[in-house]
Amino acid sequence: MDENKSGLYGIKYSNRDFSQKNSWGKNQFNSSFPASLSAYLHSKNFENIYLTLNRDLKVVHSKISTSDFFGLDPNSKDLFYSFESAYTPYEQLLVGHLPRVDLVTQSKNSCQALKPIEIKLTALPDNTTCKLNEDKYGTEIVIRPDTIIYLACSIVFNFKDSLSDFKSHFSKDFAKISDWTEGTSVWAYLPQMIETIDIITLSILDKQEPILMQPIWKTQGKSPTLSENCLDVFVWSNFAFTQLFLDVARGELSSNNRITRQIRTIIWLFKMLYDFSENGQFNHAKIIDELSYNTKNDKAFAVSGMVTHPYMTCDELTNPRITKEEIKNIILGGGQNLLSPERRFDAIIYNSPDLFE
Repeated sequence: MDENKSGLYGIKYSNRDFSQKNSWGKNQFNSSFPASLSAYLHSKNFENIYLTLNRDLKVVHSKISTSDFFGLDPNSKDLFYSFESAYTPYEQLLVGHLPRVDLVTQSKNSCQALKPIEIKLTALPDNTTCKLNEDKYGTEIVIRPDTIIYLACSIVFNFKDSLSDFKSHFSKDFAKISDWTEGTSVWAYLPQMIETIDIITLSILDKQEPILMQPIWKTQGKSPTLSENCLDVFVWSNFAFTQLFLDVARGELSSNNRITRQIRTIIWLFKMLYDFSENGQFNHAKIIDELSYNTKNDKAFAVSGMVTHPYMTCDELTNPRITKEEIKNIILGGGQNLLSPERRFDAIIYNSPDLFE
């Protein structure tokens, strides 16, 4: 890459022109910088922290190389970063328009879509953990409905050629639900829905795959000052991510009878899987629009750092591997000057010219 041209480490070919200011807006930066960060980890012989699910339905840690995560070596001249794109292999699974995901890695030569990746660039610590010791810091995750659509697709894709096998996982009891739009009609079936999702997960546990990239940027407590060791990348598999909101919902089921966002997300996911078992497709827009249960659909759910910490806790969470001095190795050619500082992380970089000295 031309050292005098604005850009991001490792992103040679993409549908964003990083020499232009409009490629450095808050929404673009929050997905392009993480992709570059993962490529930078690879250059240092580091792997991404990978959260997966084991047979006891517990989230455990391993590592995943950026090459495996992206589907190609990040140094490959064949790797194309297609931001805000639809992952075309999933189009056959649903009725209507497949929403876009933050990043689709592609083979430039064959035009083949490789991996769909949802990206959440998250601050550490969040408001619920900033007053705790550093080893108790956690980060909030806010999930949008489109992520749940991709989650459902990542599951049913494994059964597209064996629909009868998939259908066998669903009890005939679910046909008794008279009105899916009424919480009172659905509530009694929620434990069975969770159990069914768990059973399906275990049946294809060896097929779990990355779905959510969660880079962290760490500050000194609640201040706007970056920690010396401030950047790292966590990756959630589709099944580990599912278990995150299933676990929260299990607790809510036992403590109230209200359909929270997490419980609604279970209903959304289950209905998508159930409809696919019946029809070989699901209508995601209809499910999300109609099964709102008097809660806005702007997001699927959010969990605080108090919730995510037990899943993510490790040495890299307390002491991220990439230092603030290395940011100038990731943002190249004066790209920091093109940022629009509307959110905390890019605002910090924009207002910290010493990082690039």
